[in-house]
Amino acid sequence: MWDNAPLLRSIANTLFGISLALVLYGAVRYVLRLPVFPLRAVELTAAPQRVSSELLGKVVREQVRGNFFTVDLEQTRQAFEQLPWVRKVSVRRKFPWSLEVEVEEQVALARWNGTALVNTHGEVFTSASSEQTLPAFIGQPDTSEQMAQMYMELNAALQPMQQQIAQISLSPRFAWQVKLGSGMVLELGREEMQRRLARFVAVYPYSLGALARPVDHVDLRYRNGFAVHLPGRDV
Repeated sequence: MWDNAPLLRSIANTLFGISLALVLYGAVRYVLRLPVFPLRAVELTAAPQRVSSELLGKVVREQVRGNFFTVDLEQTRQAFEQLPWVRKVSVRRKFPWSLEVEVEEQVALARWNGTALVNTHGEVFTSASSEQTLPAFIGQPDTSEQMAQMYMELNAALQPMQQQIAQISLSPRFAWQVKLGSGMVLELGREEMQRRLARFVAVYPYSLGALARPVDHVDLRYRNGFAVHLPGRDV
């Protein structure tokens, strides 16, 4: 081996190449960490409605580390997403000296089991408070997305009655119940909920809507009709 000049030259060239690469790598890392590449601004693409500027500023001061090239974008994104009312964040470098932050805020659709909120994507999230008047979802674990979809479908079906859903419940047996803003409770059961509700909405103006007394409970779980309960009597 030691008298094989071509082999020795090849090994030497390889070692030289590796050494040069390591030196260049170290030099680049050193240069990129120099204070000549500081982050000078963190810019929001839009002003948040619910997330306070104080909390955003605190994340910038305490969590954003490094310069324009070395700042950890993933870590920064996760830090912003820990803030209340933040659903999703994207963070990008903006040449020459800034970070651009886009914040998607939560849009509350309903209250979830009295302890949390559900957004318009059907995702459960927690918040310190919400002054909005929201419907209540009473459901089983991991059903919030299904309930959000059903809520929007049933709410649209109720528009001819000029009624809004105040509460929608999904039982452990996956039976649906709806309480309207007027206080009327509709039992929809586990099958063909939309069809049952559409049938009820179609006949409501000609039957129950003309009653002198308010209806407090309607059972729609019948094949060809429904049962109505009036205060003091059944129909």
